[in-house]
Amino acid sequence: MMPDYKQIYTDILEEKFPEKLSDTTIRLKLETLHSAFDILKFNQLIFGETEYTVERKNQRLRSYDKESILKILRYQKRNELTNLQVSDHFKISRNTIAKWKRILNDD
Repeated sequence: MMPDYKQIYTDILEEKFPEKLSDTTIRLKLETLHSAFDILKFNQLIFGETEYTVERKNQRLRSYDKESILKILRYQKRNELTNLQVSDHFKISRNTIAKWKRILNDD
């Protein structure tokens, strides 16, 4: 069962950023939170770029569904990026990117 991302983020916004709930872009994005990829993009919209140390700690708690992994790898291929460039963009370990590519190429 998938978490109710809409409710989770609505609660966060009501508590910490109530002014952002009036933004129509944010309200529309709340309706489309279905994967880890969507959450990554939404986090950037809500919180902006966070400090590296905070990101580093949060990065360990993330999990990615196969759809999100494939979107990230397609993004890399479409933009002809290295593992390091993709890892910097999405705040994911470059070793994780390499592992995903290795696993998916074995399928």
